[in-house]
Amino acid sequence: MDLKQLECFVRVAEFGSFTKAAAVLNISQSVVSRQVRQLEIELQEHLLLRHGRGVLLTASGQRLFDHGKGILRQVQVAREELREQRDTLSGKVVIGLPPSISRCHTVDLVSAFRERFPGCALGIKEGLSHSMREWLLLGRLDFALLFNPAHSASLHYEHIHSEPLMLIGAASSNLPDTVAMQDLGSYPLIIPSEPHSLRRLIETQAARHAIILDVCLEIDSIPSLLDLIDLGMGYGVLFQSALVGRGNLPEGLKAAQIVDPPVPTHLFIATSEQRPLSRLAEKTLAMVREICMP
Repeated sequence: MDLKQLECFVRVAEFGSFTKAAAVLNISQSVVSRQVRQLEIELQEHLLLRHGRGVLLTASGQRLFDHGKGILRQVQVAREELREQRDTLSGKVVIGLPPSISRCHTVDLVSAFRERFPGCALGIKEGLSHSMREWLLLGRLDFALLFNPAHSASLHYEHIHSEPLMLIGAASSNLPDTVAMQDLGSYPLIIPSEPHSLRRLIETQAARHAIILDVCLEIDSIPSLLDLIDLGMGYGVLFQSALVGRGNLPEGLKAAQIVDPPVPTHLFIATSEQRPLSRLAEKTLAMVREICMP
């Protein structure tokens, strides 16, 4: 057994697919299949059951999978500890940011990164939380900031910020200072489509309180959504930091906090449980906490 065979097997088991494992490992599917088959021959055990939708672990495969994850993690930790002995940082870190966070903080993050880690490379991918969650699982991101993420045993979440949802209307509207959750159904809403995390949060809270929402438009672009609200075409449900990159509420809009009960949105830092962060990624994560924490 060698580490390459073990890594191929563990990734196939994790994703239940040779295709996804090959994408994560950046090698061809035939190479992954051959490595796993050689491992089965060497151990004289069937480790995977192939079926039309992917693979399942056999009992022997499950035992090797449990051991294999720990072995690969220890190897990675050993590599990182050796790298930490170097005097200078090197390499690349790729982080994921939601559009609202990206608008507010990308310039500050890039400026701080270049100042603190000269000679290192930074990648920032912007996307919705559900997409970035998948990118993390596939190893395309070192870490990401996610709003209200779904539970995953493969990811670790660190809560960093919460803020209440606001009902947003045109300046000419008769929007009060606060709006009761029970009254939300009386406003024609312009909100993002599924599977946007904000849409899921709004609909979950509405269902919990037996409120029927009046969704008149589905718009995923927050700037376009705000323009339509400004024109009086409906109301939006957003959190404060999604409204603008910097400063106060845009001119022409009015905001009312949703109360009775208030509905908070939560921002988390997400990292992989299977892949330890490099020293550069750890230091970049600390920098992100510093800059993005309110």
